[in-house]
Amino acid sequence: MIEIPRPTDPLPTAPAKLRILETANRLFYDDGIRNVGVDRLIGASQVTKATFYKHYGSKDRLITEYIAYRHRMVAEWLSDVAATANDDPLVVLRALQSAITSAIATPGFRGCPFINAAAEFAEPAHPVRRAVETHREWYVGVLEQLLRLLGHPLSGEAADDLMLARDGAMTGGYAGDPIASTTALNRAFDRVVAEARSPVPA
Repeated sequence: MIEIPRPTDPLPTAPAKLRILETANRLFYDDGIRNVGVDRLIGASQVTKATFYKHYGSKDRLITEYIAYRHRMVAEWLSDVAATANDDPLVVLRALQSAITSAIATPGFRGCPFINAAAEFAEPAHPVRRAVETHREWYVGVLEQLLRLLGHPLSGEAADDLMLARDGAMTGGYAGDPIASTTALNRAFDRVVAEARSPVPA
């Protein structure tokens, strides 16, 4: 049985707090986290400075909330896909593959938001880096589960391979040729699926 639980932490219930978070989600991704100051966030969110600090206290806290929000979007979507996949891990895996390639082809694509965030914070112990690491561990865990259910003989190693292929495709799709990047990603997925269908004899 495929198990991809939905996030349990609730979204902000205060409209202004949620509006700030959604604004940060857009601006941080489009322009870079360090390039977006508090004054710009306040203006774009149409809130007062007092309201901003009441809900988030600092830009650093908002940044970690932004990473959590991005994780939530991925986890909720994937959980919904799994719920309608009739326990077929290949359906979920192919949906994930399609979502990555579609994202790369979307106008305004700027690469992986998690990799982008990690690149802006060099200190490994920084809360942003820890939040990104948590998301990536979850992502690899999902891939490993799907590949294990699919019957891949080396599901952990194959999950690492797909994660690296995904990272490369998203980075190359932004900085280089999106078509070449998604084609290479599709080859990686096809290879891993073929390995699962024809496992190496013990």
